Amino acid sequence: MIKKAFVFPGQGAQFVGMGKDMYESSELAKELFERANEILGFRITDIMFNGLAEDLVQTKVTQPALFIHSTIKIALLGDQFHPDVVAGHSLGEFSALVAARCITFEDGLKLVYQRALAMQKSCEDHPGTMAAIIGLSDSAVEEVCKGVKSGIVVPANYNCPGQLVISGSIEAVNEAMTKCKELEGGRAIPLTVGGAFHSPLMSSAAELLAEAISHTSFNSPICPVYQNVTGLPETNADTIKLHLNNQLTAPVRWTQTMQNMIADGVNSFTEVGGNGKVLQGLVKKVDRQMETTAI
Repeated sequence: MIKKAFVFPGQGAQFVGMGKDMYESSELAKELFERANEILGFRITDIMFNGLAEDLVQTKVTQPALFIHSTIKIALLGDQFHPDVVAGHSLGEFSALVAARCITFEDGLKLVYQRALAMQKSCEDHPGTMAAIIGLSDSAVEEVCKGVKSGIVVPANYNCPGQLVISGSIEAVNEAMTKCKELEGGRAIPLTVGGAFHSPLMSSAAELLAEAISHTSFNSPICPVYQNVTGLPETNADTIKLHLNNQLTAPVRWTQTMQNMIADGVNSFTEVGGNGKVLQGLVKKVDRQMETTAI
């Protein structure tokens, strides 16, 4: 029996021209894109379809753009969309919640835009950075982070076995990178990001987002939602809300999410939105036998 997971990417999966084909070929897509422009108060479609790559990488543009792209793809599936479970990587969790009918497209977009603006402000107030650590065990990287004395650095994204992204103040991340490279097989790649996402440096953004979440209506999802903060499936709307409040300062437990889904019988993963490559690749790193596809 096939048990299907639909998974939604976060920042990094964007590309110039995203969504243009849907806008031009579907009245429903066009209507949803125009509704998004209205909610945001600017024509994000102009940047998505014809903008420059550097315009698209701004947090306040990237996050709503990816959310819109993923959720409209689901809307176009209509009655063909039958998820057994869903999950989203970081920002993608909001797309997953819309797909699971836990929140509406409109409310999801408002939350995503507030999240993006709050994160951008937090980046300006508390400069930070991130780096991908390759080739080490999660526990080895965790130990390195604990031993750093020059500032805050924490595990931020457990992406797949042998790939853990760290996040924190610039000095502390640099120190952790140096220490990781000293360990056998360890490599460290600085990421071009605006700040220290999924770390305590995001606490001011998390407070603003929590306030917005508290005023948003959440319904019971149509299927379990595996959440970033725990890597576990949730069906209770209040619990989902609580975990979402902690998402910006806690690590994304994507490795654990994939492992738990597979242990729970998932054998087919469909990546929805963005370039369709990021999460498929991570699934294969967890279990090469998994069937993966993209919409």
